[in-house]
Amino acid sequence: MRYQLRYVRTPGPTTFGAAPMRGPRYRSRHGYGGAVSAPPRAEDPRWPRASDWLAAGPGARAPDFAVLGVPTFATSISASGAHATPGAVRRALSRYSTWAASRRLDVSQLAAWDVGDVDDPDTAVEGEWRIRQAARTAVTKARLLIALGGDNSATYPVMAGAFEADLATAGLVTLDAHHDLREGKSNGTPVRELIAAGVDPERIVQVGIADWANSRSYHDEAVARGVMVIGRDEVARRGIGVCMAAALDVAGAAGGPIHVDLDLDVCDRSVAPACPASLPGGISAREAMDAAFLAARDPRVRAIDVTEVDATNDAPDERTVRLAALCLLEAAAGLSLRR
Repeated sequence: MRYQLRYVRTPGPTTFGAAPMRGPRYRSRHGYGGAVSAPPRAEDPRWPRASDWLAAGPGARAPDFAVLGVPTFATSISASGAHATPGAVRRALSRYSTWAASRRLDVSQLAAWDVGDVDDPDTAVEGEWRIRQAARTAVTKARLLIALGGDNSATYPVMAGAFEADLATAGLVTLDAHHDLREGKSNGTPVRELIAAGVDPERIVQVGIADWANSRSYHDEAVARGVMVIGRDEVARRGIGVCMAAALDVAGAAGGPIHVDLDLDVCDRSVAPACPASLPGGISAREAMDAAFLAARDPRVRAIDVTEVDATNDAPDERTVRLAALCLLEAAAGLSLRR
């Protein structure tokens, strides 16, 4: 744990005694600076906030649910302030309770552990090493890791670090409008990087791939490598539940752990305006939340990342950040119902 406390910023006092997180400074198109504002708090002891549940830490219990901030943004193809998003999502949790009425469960039964934010994750070599080590520690100690990006470049070091020697049997499910097979190193390259690191492309499933968002060249490469592609139209026809079940079975075929990359630019632009590359016609907010729930309910899934939200460029009502926070809670609900 010593290396982790040295290289991870925490959002406030925790059971581990680390120093408070240093929040990034920025100015959004709406004119505010510093951090995305938290709503005014009217306290009610009978209405526990999800933010307080996460901040409380696991106490003496072994953690069930680890949350790690990975504020990558420097190599983004589109200009991005995604480094501000992990903190913004934590603050957005204060808008929500821990009770899911439709499932009759309270996620506060889970021992949540906020690991904090990886420091300077975009620094060459050292930044990637810090992400990998923090992800490995979190997935070793907790039943499920939720990594809050940051842009999609976070996916490669989180999965590579979390599964390490198990990459050869691991599987990947992406919910993304894009194939992410670009050359180089950016938020458009994590799938290529993971294949190069040893993930079998025949255990990679891409759900929600959009028309007009990819080139034929990258599509043909994905198909030639054996990647299973489930387009947005197929999700609309078959339903997110059927598509996720098929994707998880393919990704888990070798018996190894599964990583799920929830890149919120897979969503319709009306619900994800803070994702630079989201398009009209993407999946709904409900479908994204259901995908997070279904992924976390599957015991083969050990890590989920939520990426590509630029909290500095959201709608005035912060709808994209709120959706990311709800995906976190849906994942907690899924973990609660694992058998």
